Parts: sequence; structure tokens; C-alpha cells
Amino acid sequence: MSIPTYVPLILLFGFAAAVAGGLVVLDHLLGPKRPNPTKAGPYECGLVPIGTARDRLHVRFFLIALLFILFDVEAVFLYLWVYLFKDRQTRFLSLIEVFVFLSLLVAALVYAWRKGALEWE
Repeated sequence: MSIPTYVPLILLFGFAAAVAGGLVVLDHLLGPKRPNPTKAGPYECGLVPIGTARDRLHVRFFLIALLFILFDVEAVFLYLWVYLFKDRQTRFLSLIEVFVFLSLLVAALVYAWRKGALEWE
């Protein structure tokens, strides 16, 4: 593949970046400017904020978020597998592959469960 085949793609990305940057600049130039300490503060469900917005979170929150992202991405792979399962020639092979994939998924879940990653105290 030569460089001229990528020119339309490069132009598309350049145009998209120019439009996005132009809109940000226009918003900054033409938007209303009414600074207010309440607007700059953290939003806490419409209530008066308790504490500061810079409080440290417990590491369990990050662990749960990481596990969620891990299993969510694996669910996306399962949706793709369902799409590929329609092909009759590779159906048995793909079925074996998905069982291996699901067994690894279950093993990861059991490991996280036994390590106490899903327990909240």
C-alpha cells in the first residue's frame, strides 16, 4: 500500500480535528462568561457538598472497576463469537474455543472471589 491510498483518511482525520478544535475555540470566544464559585465546585446530587472533591478513595473501588471492565470486555468478545457461530464449517471448532474462553473466565472469577476481591466490608 502506498501513501496516496491513505490521503483521504488523513484528510478526514484532519477535518474532524479542525472542526472539533474550531468548536472548542468558538465556545470559548462566544460562550457566556459568568464565573461563580458554585459552578466551579463539585456537584453532589444537588446537595451541599460534604468534604472536598479531592478525597482519597479506597482501593476496593478501583478493584471493582477493573474487574467490571475485564468482564465487560470479555462479554463483547462473546457477542462477536455469536456472530461468527453462524458459519457451519467452523462451528465445532469455535464452540471448543468459546468453552475454553468461558472456562478461563470462570477461573478468573473464582480466583477473584477466593482472594476476597468481591467481598465488601
